[in-house]
Amino acid sequence: MAVTLARLGRFLRSIFAPATAIISFSCILTFIFVLYQPHAGPGALQRLGWQSWDSISDIGPGVGSTGSQAPQDETEVGDIEVPSSGDFPEGVDWWNVAAPDNGVSVDPTSLPLDIWDPLMPHDTGLTEIDIKQCLIDSYFIPSVGTLCGPSTTKEQDSLKGKWVQVDRNLNFQGYSFVNVYYRRTRRLDIPLITDIRILPEKETPSPFSSQWSKVSRPVSPRGETLYLWYYKNKTLSEMSNAEKQNNLITEIDVTYGDSDAWYGFEKLERPVASKDEGKKLESVWLTTRKGVKPPPRAGPLHFSHDGKFKIMQIADLHFSVNQGVCRETTITPCAAADDMSISLLADTLDKEKPDLVVFSGDQLNGQGTSWDAKSVLAKFARAVTDRQIPWAAIFGNHDDEDGDTRAEQIKYMQGLPYSLVQAGPKDIHGVGNYLHKVYSADPSKTHILTLYFLDSGAYGDGKWDFFNIFTPTEYDWIHQDQIDWFLEESSRISPIVRPFTPDGSQDLGSIWNRDDQFTPQTRLAKPNALMFFHIPLEEAYSMADKDPKSGAFLDLGLHDLEGHGNSKRQDGFFQKGLLKAMESDHSSGNNAREVKVVANGHCHVTENCRRVKGIWNCFGGGGSYSGYGKIGFDRRFRIFDISDFGETIRTYKHTEHMPALNPQILSGHGAAPPYEGP
Repeated sequence: MAVTLARLGRFLRSIFAPATAIISFSCILTFIFVLYQPHAGPGALQRLGWQSWDSISDIGPGVGSTGSQAPQDETEVGDIEVPSSGDFPEGVDWWNVAAPDNGVSVDPTSLPLDIWDPLMPHDTGLTEIDIKQCLIDSYFIPSVGTLCGPSTTKEQDSLKGKWVQVDRNLNFQGYSFVNVYYRRTRRLDIPLITDIRILPEKETPSPFSSQWSKVSRPVSPRGETLYLWYYKNKTLSEMSNAEKQNNLITEIDVTYGDSDAWYGFEKLERPVASKDEGKKLESVWLTTRKGVKPPPRAGPLHFSHDGKFKIMQIADLHFSVNQGVCRETTITPCAAADDMSISLLADTLDKEKPDLVVFSGDQLNGQGTSWDAKSVLAKFARAVTDRQIPWAAIFGNHDDEDGDTRAEQIKYMQGLPYSLVQAGPKDIHGVGNYLHKVYSADPSKTHILTLYFLDSGAYGDGKWDFFNIFTPTEYDWIHQDQIDWFLEESSRISPIVRPFTPDGSQDLGSIWNRDDQFTPQTRLAKPNALMFFHIPLEEAYSMADKDPKSGAFLDLGLHDLEGHGNSKRQDGFFQKGLLKAMESDHSSGNNAREVKVVANGHCHVTENCRRVKGIWNCFGGGGSYSGYGKIGFDRRFRIFDISDFGETIRTYKHTEHMPALNPQILSGHGAAPPYEGP
């Protein structure tokens, strides 16, 4: 027994030292990598820059705005603030009176100097530019940026600013990463860049001076060897305000393809890489912004003084980084489908003059051709923004197949002129669930029309192609949390006396006088509403209501040229959402639904309007030569012409050859009697 205990004691003594070392080492590792969490100090909220304290914040859609946009809150999701009531100057409409700023505009001096974001309204100049190549993308591995980026010292950083990488690869379609780097500073005694040129290897700027600097490495990722030159000769303190706005370069960006640069930016005189048709390589351009160019914001949506408001729906543009490929058309030649579609859109806008444009999904083609969403988004709404028309957009199933996410695309679209796009709540399915209210033109500014925008998603996660696990086989749908959100927003809308009578007007009985002396009775009810989402509901293909007067089915337009485009799965949005949102909870409200029209895209050669249980389901039809169509089927845009201060909703299609195909009154005087079923 004594021998056994002695052996046990020797064994324990033999393992004590190594065991103690192992346990101690494990404790140290646990403390370093698990328990120890170093605090960033004030840098968690504010970063101590090399030249100043810089507040870091998420820049919203109102950055640098000359107008004002109300922040979202629980009662005004996506809505734009309306100026408060009061006396307005004679002859000035209330929507032309500036609303309070609400702190939306951003002071450029608070913006971070070491983060590249072309949507930030920097008024800070650049001091130096460099080009670097790397085999690994430093965007995903930030530490690589330190190794591949330009060399620097603390002294240079304090004078010229830290190097900032433009996170847009000049060699996007190649196998390495070629990026532009620049420094920016707020110092008043450092010369700033006012000109940039791209020149062949042996050329120099003309007229040449010592103020020109040449970047040591070629800027061209392929093809002809090109170099970047930049010019600086004045400090910020030496520049006039006009020079700061018109000459001082404040941002650099990259765009792909031969379409327009982003709003506020201009392309340099030549691309850094030219288009190569044989290798299917798109051209690459450096773009610059001079001064601060905040996009103009849309004001509150409103009816005209005679009670009219027109919406133009643009469905399924299917634009690409390149100029697109024409599909199912007899037009010849047809080599640049995107440009031809923009021309058709521009012509229709000039003829229809809508008050609002709604892009109803699949603005981007996906399918491997819209691999840089920003380059596509730079052109898709240009015809609308050039005409200063407010616009909204929702997502389709193709928009985020390539490249940027929906959340990223929302920020881009909010950075475009006259955009009403909103991200919506973050805690429900989809990106872009929001609403806008349309107000009366009289001083009462009464909310008399509601517009809902929903994200119907892209593809479901239940079934996949057995032979290609990356290809989904079913579409997404409106989910239960979106249904709950819609019903909650609907419940917050206050009823009004309908039909609406403008405040302070004379007897408006003449407005309602018709050939049959129709005079509607007043009632207390919510305003009429239209709803837009991309993928249709199953009920859009259900049996149509019958007109009790004529016995005809309430269904007008083409709908049998392609299969059903709805998801095979659903959470019951039609039954649990649309049919539950009533005009009025009062018993006298009968079965009138709040949402009179659901407008969809997705099905390019389906363009009918069908009423099902009192709700019209209308398709936009394809509006682009870049999306699939059918020979003999004109490209078209759906128009919703709303009159009588929101009471009457009329629709038709504006096609290539017919300006008003299938006119149809959906609601109001002249429409089929309301649905009276369960």
